[in-house]
Amino acid sequence: MSGAATAWTEGSDRAPLSAHPGVELTPVPNPAFGRVALDPLRTRWWRHAVTAVSLVCSGLVAAQPEAAAREVPATPAVAAAPVSTSPWADSFAAFEQADKTTPPPPGGVVFVGSSSIRLWSDLEQQFELPPVVLKRGFGGSTLRDCAEHADRLVTRYRPRLVVVYAGDNDLAQGRTPDEVLDSFAEFVRSVRRELPAVRIAYVSIKPSPSRRGLMPLARQTNEMIERYTGSVPGLAYIDVYTPMLGADGEPREELFGPDALHLNQDGYGLWKRIIEAHLR
Repeated sequence: MSGAATAWTEGSDRAPLSAHPGVELTPVPNPAFGRVALDPLRTRWWRHAVTAVSLVCSGLVAAQPEAAAREVPATPAVAAAPVSTSPWADSFAAFEQADKTTPPPPGGVVFVGSSSIRLWSDLEQQFELPPVVLKRGFGGSTLRDCAEHADRLVTRYRPRLVVVYAGDNDLAQGRTPDEVLDSFAEFVRSVRRELPAVRIAYVSIKPSPSRRGLMPLARQTNEMIERYTGSVPGLAYIDVYTPMLGADGEPREELFGPDALHLNQDGYGLWKRIIEAHLR
């Protein structure tokens, strides 16, 4: 083994074995050296023992660098920045960039909700409400999502008024009217924890031709939320459901786009007139 101690050969007088206590050595004449030498038969076992110990020790010494290398803790990897898994990551990033480009002043009006808000292309121009009107719609969202993201979409702007449209996606995902009401109440709590005096207006669930089967649930949900807003100071209910029905009680299809779910310009024109009356 490389680096091992060299064992002494028989007959050599180089090793002062008498220095080892407890070892009984018998001196014998050694003509080759003209002096007393140690009996090789009696000392052979000790030389083997010394050799073995030397080999073991040298092996341990040689192994120490490897063991030390193994024991040195690896440098911890730098944690990667968390990757957002939100389906609205792009929308949220766009909002943040807009805020950096033109920081909105406090005291404005925030419109928040699902794609009916997001797709309202000229919303901020339609409502001339100083000091600022902000559109914070994120498509496919529910009232539960609005409550969850209230901090980043509403309260950070310190508005005086919040207009929220959401709820039909909740019903489309199988939630009950009671659950939708609970989500709206949670949204109100989330906003008012930071802004206890802010006014909040709820735009009713609209009657979409593509979701005729949900209309009974939409009516029930709207009625429950209307009663709730009437019992809490600073809340308002804006009914767009009724004006969007024809004389036959069916949704007015001329207010909707090709998908029979989202509004066209006529639909948004109707909404603007209805909502504006509640914001004066």
